[in-house]
Amino acid sequence: MYTTDPCGFCRSAKSLLEARAIAYEEIDVARDPEGRQRLLALTGQMTFPQIIIDGSPIGGFRELLDADRSGRLKDLVTAA
Repeated sequence: MYTTDPCGFCRSAKSLLEARAIAYEEIDVARDPEGRQRLLALTGQMTFPQIIIDGSPIGGFRELLDADRSGRLKDLVTAA
């Protein structure tokens, strides 16, 4: 997950993943300028958070929440 600080949606995404016991790696682009370049190359986006599962971008917090509510998040994580 690519994040920056301060970012309410980033905190919400981390909380959701933690509540579901889904491990994640956080790349805080405020502290990792190379991470910012990787994010741009991978997604073309500079909004936060950006969630990547098994190399595939799924979007930001709203897309993560939609995937969780539909049950698709569990499938994505299981497939990874």
